[in-house]
Amino acid sequence: MRTTASPHDPPWEVRMLEAAGVSTEEERVYRLLVTSFETEPGRIAKRHGLEAGETLRILESLHAKGLVSRMSDPTPRFAPTPPDVGFGPLLLKGQESLEWARSAVAQLTEEYRSSARRRDAGQLVEVLTGAPAIRQQLRNLQLGAREELVWFCKAGHVAMTSNDNTEEFDALAAGVRYRVLYERALLEEPGMLENVAEGIRHGEVARATADLPVRLVIADRSIAICPLVPVADGPGEPTAALVRESSLLAALLALFESYWDRGSPVRLTESQPGDPDAEDERYLLSLLVAGVTDKAIATQLRISQRTVQRRIHDLMRRTHAQTRMQLAWQVARLGWLDAPGSTSVEGDLP
Repeated sequence: MRTTASPHDPPWEVRMLEAAGVSTEEERVYRLLVTSFETEPGRIAKRHGLEAGETLRILESLHAKGLVSRMSDPTPRFAPTPPDVGFGPLLLKGQESLEWARSAVAQLTEEYRSSARRRDAGQLVEVLTGAPAIRQQLRNLQLGAREELVWFCKAGHVAMTSNDNTEEFDALAAGVRYRVLYERALLEEPGMLENVAEGIRHGEVARATADLPVRLVIADRSIAICPLVPVADGPGEPTAALVRESSLLAALLALFESYWDRGSPVRLTESQPGDPDAEDERYLLSLLVAGVTDKAIATQLRISQRTVQRRIHDLMRRTHAQTRMQLAWQVARLGWLDAPGSTSVEGDLP
C-alpha cells in the first residue's frame, strides 16, 4: 500500500466528492462547469489535457448521475446542476450505504466475538479485582446501557453504596429501565428506604424479598457483574466476575427473573395536599408485605411506630383481616400493589 503522496496525485480538495460516488476526473470536470456555468466538451478537454472522447464520456457519466444538464444546441453543451440539488440523492444513497456497511461490520464483529468466546473461555468471564475496578465497571455498565438494567441488591456493599450510584438517575432520565430487587435486610439499613423511595420517584421499578442468593447487575441482557466472594469472607480485596453473553449469563438472567416474579412490589402514592392523614399508604403497604419492620417503616415515613401500627390496624379493619398475614393476602387479592394504571374497581385503595 502506498503511504506517501505522488506528485501526480490531485490535491485533497479535488477529491472531496469521492464519498458521493464521484471520481476524481468527474469532480475536476464538474468544478470547471460550476465556475464557467456551461461549456462545450472541447473546451473542457483542452483545459484538462484530455481526449475529446474521454471528456464526453465523463460528461455523460455526470449527466447519468444528475449532476449536469445537456443543452440542446447543435454543438453539445453542458451546464452544472446546482450542487445542493444534484448531490442530495447521491449523499442520501451514500449514507444508506454507510449504514449498511456499519450493520455489516457490527454483524462481523459479533461473529468474531462469538468465535473468540468459543476458542477462549477468558472472553466469557473476566475477573475484576478491587473495589475501584468493580465500581468503575458498574458505572460503565450503566452509562453504556440502552434498554434495561436489572439488579439484586443485598445488605452491605462490595464496591459502591446506593447513595454513590448517581449514574442511575442519569440512565433513568435517558429512558433506561431499572428493575431492582432489594433484600429485606438492606431495606432496614439506616437511610436505605429513603434512597429506594428516591429511585422510585425517578422511575425505578422496585421489589423486595426476604433473601437474595448473590449480588448481581445485568445490562441489556448482554453483560453482567457478579461478586465472587461474600463481603464477610476475609479482609482481602473484593473480586467480581464480568460475564458476557454465554450459557452462564442466560442462567443468571433466569435466576433474576425467578426471584423477581416472587418479589413484593414497592410502590409510592403521592399524598393529597392539605390532608395530614394521607401519608404514603401504598408505600407503607408495600414495605409491610415485604416484611420490613415497623420501626424502619416509621423512620422512612417520619412518623412514630405507634402511628404505623395504628394505620396497619386500620387497614386490617377495612379489609376485614384478623392478622397481618391476612392483610398481605387481601392486599394481593385487591391488587393494591399492582403496577400503576391497572384497572380494578375493587382494587382501588379505600
